[in-house]
Amino acid sequence: MDIKTFFKKVVSTVEELTSTPSTPSQTSSSPSGTPSSTRQTYQPQPSYQEPQHDRSETEWMAYFKEILAQEFSQYSVRENVPVQDLAGDVSAEFQFYATRPQQAYKAEWGLPYTFVLFQPDGVKGVILLAQYQKQYKHVKFMVSRMYAKKMGVPFVSFYMDAPNERGYVVERIKSHVR
Repeated sequence: MDIKTFFKKVVSTVEELTSTPSTPSQTSSSPSGTPSSTRQTYQPQPSYQEPQHDRSETEWMAYFKEILAQEFSQYSVRENVPVQDLAGDVSAEFQFYATRPQQAYKAEWGLPYTFVLFQPDGVKGVILLAQYQKQYKHVKFMVSRMYAKKMGVPFVSFYMDAPNERGYVVERIKSHVR
């Protein structure tokens, strides 16, 4: 079959699928009385669907506060904690990029931790809510993550452009925070 014939068949099939569906009187019935063939209308689907989790930053904060209050009540929680409040006013060398050698980064350059979980014996974990998934590559995000690692504090990040279903959030925090 040549390419022209192939495309003609594809076009005719699409036209057939997009034409109005037949009424039940137009379909043939088998001896049992059930239709032997039914047509379904072809509905093209968009190639990209907007996420269903389009909450504002305020709504995300309230959502996570509720989860932390209900599921992690054994911890005291502080919000929007600058990295230097935990690490001190320091700078340390990290290598974030393979093409660059170690460079010095100040704690104050990091994104503030959205939530910090405390118990009487110290910090038990930090949670960072980022705007979008590719933000983990940004220097501010990496500085926050590396200072948490340097302090030996579990670091958990979530992204506001992801679904963050309650069960997922709870399990993820439980798996990181001891």
